[in-house]
Amino acid sequence: MSPIVARIGLMMILSLFLSSCSDQLNLENANIPLVLGMDLDKNEKFHFYLTAPVFSNNIKKKSYELTGTAKTLRQSKAAQDAQSSGATQGRNYQVILIGKRMLNYEGWFKMLEVIYRDARNTVTDRVIVVDGSVPEMLYLNPPDQPMLPILLRGMVDSTSSHSETVSTTAHELHRQFTDLGITPYVSQVKIIGGKVRLQGTALISQTGLYKGTLDAQETVLLRILQKNAEPGFSLSYQLPQEPEISPFATNMVSFTAGKVKTKIKTGFQNNRFKYDFKVSLVVGLSEHLFPFDVYHDSKQLEKMIEEQLTAQFNALIAKIQKLKIDPIGLGVYARAYEYQAFKKTENEWGEVLSQADIHISTKVKISAMGPIK
Repeated sequence: MSPIVARIGLMMILSLFLSSCSDQLNLENANIPLVLGMDLDKNEKFHFYLTAPVFSNNIKKKSYELTGTAKTLRQSKAAQDAQSSGATQGRNYQVILIGKRMLNYEGWFKMLEVIYRDARNTVTDRVIVVDGSVPEMLYLNPPDQPMLPILLRGMVDSTSSHSETVSTTAHELHRQFTDLGITPYVSQVKIIGGKVRLQGTALISQTGLYKGTLDAQETVLLRILQKNAEPGFSLSYQLPQEPEISPFATNMVSFTAGKVKTKIKTGFQNNRFKYDFKVSLVVGLSEHLFPFDVYHDSKQLEKMIEEQLTAQFNALIAKIQKLKIDPIGLGVYARAYEYQAFKKTENEWGEVLSQADIHISTKVKISAMGPIK
């Protein structure tokens, strides 16, 4: 090998090492926020909030908060850097908190534009609505709970695995806002008694307005209709046929679902969309607080549970139609099976769905009743 070729080769190798180190950033010099919050103050002015961990043994408080006002999130970058010891890296958010006050206005979703526009950002952050003040939640820091980003992400992930809330990521929220066949839904939290509590699921219109909340049991039913409910969720019902001995609810029955199957038939007739749901569940009894011979009369108990389950499904459908929203995504089925009719009405889908004929039938089979009689 000639000396010239050897020198060129050595320079190329060194250039590779130099380029890989050009953007080196020591952890101690970085500001890595794990929570991004957005809210409006009482004067309807936009505020941003960040919470980042502290990587130092000399500082007792393990997180610090940044806040400020700006017109957009991208414009807030200068204000973020001006309050931190290192460059702010907005690529590791675990959760994005949206103040409920923002949901009184259409178009707030556009404020997340930089999250999707900058390819270096992640889109797996959990989006959560705060029923109350976002800064109040960020500065709460209860001593007996983990850091807020760990608490919120863990709370959403574990509860959504039981179908009692939803785990809507930034990417999924973008799909829900851009698909005319579904309306958005995200987890909702609130401070109750000085503690952060998960309330269920916030329902949002296609334009971004807050429309209502589903509690944990309603969210389970929603996810069954969406075909997103995983086995292992629990439901409880008060059976009016059974005696209640006050102050205890001794007419309650609870079960844990195993296999869940949801079939949806879509049609369009007389200028109305029509949906027929058939929901079947194989369940195991968790508790029944009244005397009942399940071994010999299981069919009777299955029928009583089916009646309660069907009534709650119908109440959920009535709620959704009254709010003129579609968190189930029935517009997606309409587009797939009745495209011409859906295409004519897609821009007013909530109104059209509110007049749809929706019928639900349920089938419950008790497969396990526990080791005691």
